[in-house]
Amino acid sequence: MIPDKITVGFSPCPNDTFIFDALVHHKINTEGLEFEVIMEDVENLNRRAFAGEIDVTKLSYHAFAHLSDRYALLDAGSALGTNCGPLLIARSGMTDEEVELAHIAIPGKMTTANMLLGLAFPNAKHKTEYVFSEIEDAVLAGEVDAGLIIHENRFTYQQKGLVQLIDLGAFWESATGHPIPLGGIVVRRSLEQSVAQKVNRALRRSVEYAFENREDVMPFVRAHAQAMDDSVMQAHITLYVNQFTVDLGHKGRNAVQHMMKIAFEKGLINRLNPHLFLS
Repeated sequence: MIPDKITVGFSPCPNDTFIFDALVHHKINTEGLEFEVIMEDVENLNRRAFAGEIDVTKLSYHAFAHLSDRYALLDAGSALGTNCGPLLIARSGMTDEEVELAHIAIPGKMTTANMLLGLAFPNAKHKTEYVFSEIEDAVLAGEVDAGLIIHENRFTYQQKGLVQLIDLGAFWESATGHPIPLGGIVVRRSLEQSVAQKVNRALRRSVEYAFENREDVMPFVRAHAQAMDDSVMQAHITLYVNQFTVDLGHKGRNAVQHMMKIAFEKGLINRLNPHLFLS
């Protein structure tokens, strides 16, 4: 039985609106599915998923590590790649010892960015959660010593006179040899398998449509991009939307499984789920 409407959550960031436009506006075949959109910051979506409030949603891979018993990962929709990880920034350079003692702004406890920070600096404990778009200003104002930035802030921090302390994506890639899994699209396991498969196929069509009709989807992207420059929007999309977003494939799945293995080994999750993906 197909629900009347499936709740679908994604962020207002350009990479998400870019890949979801065709799906939510029925520009592609959705196989009879109707969607109710919940558009919020990814950490709020993480919280909604923990509360079981949403059927299909963007989820940080850190959060997914805790929720894989309730949600299955779709092959389509992931933000995963190289040279696209979170950055730790500050007003001036800091030693590793200073970073571990610093007051750090993070974009959410359950973000993949925070998990990577914990892997690189396990003794860095003084963290405060901020909305990701407010972290640069918090660093500039001296509210915190350093900030963990994601999304389009990768392209703006230098213009504000801030400096990079470490690229946590490069740290991950160097340590593991895998592309970095940042966020994926998951589906509630309680949905019928046939419905979940329809969602997966529809989302892949939506991503493919966006690649083939970039100008057609851009009005939706611009409408939610918070007055972002077009050049920054395009750079954001190019960075986070790629072939892995169409289909994780063998390489993408291996990267996700490796991240879950490390999360288990480091004690971040209590159980290693062998069944992460929609079957």
